[in-house]
Amino acid sequence: MKKRSSTSAWAKSFERSFVAMTRLASASGARALTKVLKPAAASRKPPPGDGSWIPGVVAGANGVRRFRLYRPPGVAFGERLPLMVMLHGCGQDANSFAKSTRMNRIAMRERFLVLYPEQDRIANAQGCWNWFDTKTGRAFGEAALIMQAIDQVCLMYPVDKARVAVAGLSAGASMAALLVTRHPGRFQAVVMHSGIPPGTANSSLSALGAMHGHRLTSPLLATPGTMEADWPPLLVIHGDADTVVSPRNGHSAVAVWAHAAGAQASQARSLQRGKRYPMAVTDFKRKASTVATLVEVNGLAHAWSGGAAGKAFSDGKGPDASRMVWAFAARQFRSNA
Repeated sequence: MKKRSSTSAWAKSFERSFVAMTRLASASGARALTKVLKPAAASRKPPPGDGSWIPGVVAGANGVRRFRLYRPPGVAFGERLPLMVMLHGCGQDANSFAKSTRMNRIAMRERFLVLYPEQDRIANAQGCWNWFDTKTGRAFGEAALIMQAIDQVCLMYPVDKARVAVAGLSAGASMAALLVTRHPGRFQAVVMHSGIPPGTANSSLSALGAMHGHRLTSPLLATPGTMEADWPPLLVIHGDADTVVSPRNGHSAVAVWAHAAGAQASQARSLQRGKRYPMAVTDFKRKASTVATLVEVNGLAHAWSGGAAGKAFSDGKGPDASRMVWAFAARQFRSNA
């Protein structure tokens, strides 16, 4: 009997210990799961501010891509708003790019829509747009998907098709320029922030050389049926401390754009707003028209100038690139009205 009692006591002790360990394991597992899910949930959280953050998707012969659309609050029935297309860089997605640039905040104040196409990680593990892969045609396929997203948004939302502009960062900047050379009549302005001009690379290996400024840019060719002189004005923003994408690429971008339109460089002027990094601004003009503008930001590395502090690829000390992008696009909208 004593043995049976001892065995029973041991069993009860083991049961209590097992229950305690299970609870501890469950608590530890929950904490570990929370650590994993918290950043994921934060990345899906909409950018701050009023307005609608609308998910969308396009699918076709060139694949499938997600996008997000920002619509400011209080859009009246029958009202048509400008559309700004924003193409993120490597290591980013629509959500993080919107939070970094804070373009939605300007869109809410100035009343325009913002479209954020998103690269698929299956298409590129780093989330880069494959702007350089022209040999296989993958670059053109991705450009077609972005145009498909623009067409879908123009059909479903109150977009003024006569006021559409595109801007991008890094690989997104290169894709923005490629997009415009293929569909110049669809855009009134294009902005390249820290990017490489099309015609500089046609493979991943040559793109790597282009990033370091070791490749020359070939003259850009218009899509059949269009003319280079009809390309929309280009704004290039590039930091002189960028070690990821050489600042030489910024100079190459405005040079090929100006050459295609027969424009000449004017005298550079220096500007500085408060304590932000100073910048040198050079306009390339054909008669009275500004064909391209180069903004060289002193001290800026590979990051969105004036972006949200603490975000990847964002430098709050630089002049506000988002404000510059909208001001540049708005000027073209007014001049073409």
